[in-house]
Amino acid sequence: MANTFDPITLEILWSRLVAVADESATTLLRTAFSPIIRESNDFATCLMNVRGETLAECSGGIPTFAGLLGRTARHFLTRFPLETWQEGDCVITNNPWIGTGHLPDIAMIAPVFHNGQLVGFSGTAAHTPDIGGSLGAENRELFEEGVCIPPIHLYRAGERSEDMLQLFLNNVRLPDLVLGDLEAQVTANEVCRRRASAFLTDTGLDDLVDLSAAIQAMSERSMRSAIRALPDGGYRSAIDLDGFDEHPTHIECAITIADDEMTVDYAGSSQQNQRATNCTMNYTQAYSIYPIKCVLDPFTRRNEGSYRPITVTAPEGTIINARYPAAVAARHLSGHVLSCAIYQALAEVVPDKIIADSGGAPAMRARLGGVDDNGDRFSVVLFASAGMGASPIGDGLSTTAFPTNSGAGSLEVLEAGSPLLFRRKEFRPDSGGAGRLRGGLGQVIEIENTAANPVQVTIVGDREKNPALGVLGGSAGACASASVEGVGPVRLKSRSMMKTGAAVTFNFAGGGGYGDPAERDAAAIERDILLGFISEDAATRDYPSATGA
Repeated sequence: MANTFDPITLEILWSRLVAVADESATTLLRTAFSPIIRESNDFATCLMNVRGETLAECSGGIPTFAGLLGRTARHFLTRFPLETWQEGDCVITNNPWIGTGHLPDIAMIAPVFHNGQLVGFSGTAAHTPDIGGSLGAENRELFEEGVCIPPIHLYRAGERSEDMLQLFLNNVRLPDLVLGDLEAQVTANEVCRRRASAFLTDTGLDDLVDLSAAIQAMSERSMRSAIRALPDGGYRSAIDLDGFDEHPTHIECAITIADDEMTVDYAGSSQQNQRATNCTMNYTQAYSIYPIKCVLDPFTRRNEGSYRPITVTAPEGTIINARYPAAVAARHLSGHVLSCAIYQALAEVVPDKIIADSGGAPAMRARLGGVDDNGDRFSVVLFASAGMGASPIGDGLSTTAFPTNSGAGSLEVLEAGSPLLFRRKEFRPDSGGAGRLRGGLGQVIEIENTAANPVQVTIVGDREKNPALGVLGGSAGACASASVEGVGPVRLKSRSMMKTGAAVTFNFAGGGGYGDPAERDAAAIERDILLGFISEDAATRDYPSATGA
C-alpha cells in the first residue's frame, strides 16, 4: 500500500532530505584539499531516488550541477543496471557528454542501501584542481584538454581501484590535491548515504519511492502553475559574444509557451567550432532550466519535478549541442549567456521578474600557475565575479556571480598557497550600465608575481567586444579587459608569462541597466557619485536627470 503524506508531514520530511544533501555539501567543503571547492564553491551534492532522479539538492554549491547529476546517474544506470550495484560502490566520470560539460568537473555517484535494499543514490560533482592536458580556450578537440574518464568504478564493494587511480593521477599536475578532493567527494557521498538510511529508520519508511513521488509532484505542479500563468505564444531573442576572431558566437533563442509547458529552442545558433567554447547538451539544458526556475518558481525547492515541464532543444552540431569530440573546456563562455538570451526573450512577458544581462554571463576565469621558490608546483584559479544585471526592483548586485554562484573566496587563502600578492581588489567605477535601475559594478583585480620564476597567466573570458546588454531601455555595462605588466593588453582567451615583480590586472565587466536612464531618481544618481560608483562625467553623459544633481 502506497504511503500518503499530509502537507505538514511532507514539508517536514522534505526539509530533512534537503538537510541530508546540505550535510553532504558541508562535508565536502570541510574535507576538500583545493581552494576551488573550499573557497570558490565549485561543487554540488544531491540525493536521488532509485531511478536516478534528483530528490533533494544542496542549498549551496552550483545549482546547475545539482540539476545535472540526475542525468549523470541515469547515464550510469544504462551501463550499470540496478541489480549490479553493491554497497560500497562508487562510480565516477568526467565525460562532458555525461557529466557537467567539461573535463575538470568530476561527477561521482554512490548507491544508498537501507536494510540491504537499494533505495537511492548520492551524487557529488566538483571542479578538480587539475585534469592534465593543455590549459586555455584555444584547444581544438577534447583529446587536448586532459584525461577523460569513462563511467568507471573508483570503489567496488568498498575496495578502491588503485590501478585506475594511479593511471589517472600520473597524468595530472597536482596529484596530491586531486586525490584529496576525490576522497572528499567519496566522504561526502558516504555522509549522504548514512544520513539517508538514518532518515528512513527514523521515519519508518522502507524506501524513498512514495515520498519521492510526492515531493517531485509538488515541485512539478508549482512549475506548471507558474508557466500556465504566462500568455501562450512564441518569444525570441538573439545574443552575440566575442567567441574567437574567426568564430564569433551567436545564440538564437525561441521560447514557446503552451498551457503549462515551455520549450526553449536554440535553432539558428552558431555551429560548433574548433575551439573550446562548445557546450554539451547536458550543460545547455542545465543553464536554460535554472534561470527559468529563478524567474518563474524561485521559492519551491529544486528537484527533478521542477524540470519536467520545460523542454530544451538545440540542433546537434551547434555550439550549444556539440558533437564528440569537440573541445569544451571553456563551455561556460557559451553556456552562461543562455540566461541572458532567455531573459531578453521573456522581457515582454514578465518584465517585473527578469533581469538585464549580467557581466558574469559568461564569467571570466584565470589560472595563474608555475613553480614557487621551493620548487613546488602551484596553481590558482581566480573565480572572481562581475556585475549582475539590474532588476525591476533594484540596481544590479555588484561583483556578484550569475548564473553560476562560484566566487573568489578568501584572497588570504589564495596568497597562502602561492607566491601571488593581491595588490588591488576594488569596485570598477562607471562599469554598471545606465538605466532606471543601474547595472551592478564589475571589479578591478591586480595580482603580482612575487616568485623568482615566471608565472603563466591563462585567461578564459569573453565580453571584450560585446558587453552585457541592458533591458527595456537600459544601457549596456562596460566590457571586460586584462593586461600584464611588461606585455601590455592581452586577449581574454590567451596565455601569457608574468615576470617576477610584474602584475596582471583584470577589469571585470559590469551588468546591464534596467529601464530608461531618464527615469532614474536624481537622489540615486547623487548617491552613486558620492560612493564613487559613477563619475560626474558619466552621470552627465548617461543620465538626463543628473543635471544639477
